[in-house]
Amino acid sequence: MCYVGAVGSSTTSIRIPDDLKDRLESTARRMNKGKNWIIKEALAEYLQRHNMDLLRAEARRQSIEASKKKWKDAKLWEEAVAEVWDAD
Repeated sequence: MCYVGAVGSSTTSIRIPDDLKDRLESTARRMNKGKNWIIKEALAEYLQRHNMDLLRAEARRQSIEASKKKWKDAKLWEEAVAEVWDAD
């Protein structure tokens, strides 16, 4: 094979159960895509979702941490919220 320019990829090897391999092959045929393409797409989607889960967990941690701190203007917020609820 001859590649023009930098491909920017590498080869790896994985072991998958036979039933997963069969599903991969049938899906590749049905979609008219290569098994490599399906694996790359699935891995990219998984990693993005996992990264979002990590970001959500960090945001949740920071929110909990911030709620423990008494802010100087907390009373102003409490009064503003009370005014909004009392207005109804």
